[in-house]
Amino acid sequence: MIQRFIELGEGYSDLYELIEIARNNQHRLKHLLSLQTTIGGKVKTSLVVVLAPTEEGEFQPLYMCREGIPLPSKRYELFEILAKELQKEIIAFEVKPSSEFQEKELFYHYLIGILRLNYLIPPLT
Repeated sequence: MIQRFIELGEGYSDLYELIEIARNNQHRLKHLLSLQTTIGGKVKTSLVVVLAPTEEGEFQPLYMCREGIPLPSKRYELFEILAKELQKEIIAFEVKPSSEFQEKELFYHYLIGILRLNYLIPPLT
């Protein structure tokens, strides 16, 4: 199984695309995540839409707006409204900021490990 983060941006106008991805893929929607971190003394969140793996190719996308949404904020409230609309809970974790990793890909591997350990995405097969 291939699990990959697909970064849409930092959560400005791309947040609306993330919301549309969740709405238009309700039949595949597994989780809504808030990965919270502290950057420069301010709490920020990465919002993630986790879809079920595809039947063919076993590809599981994790769409993300990375570390651009302050907590609390109107943009986070839009994600909360989405969760209520889709009858999903927002699962929140505190994570290290991506700036602590030399490469963005290492940050994504770190997040994949956290999600697997918490049984939010399936293990490697």
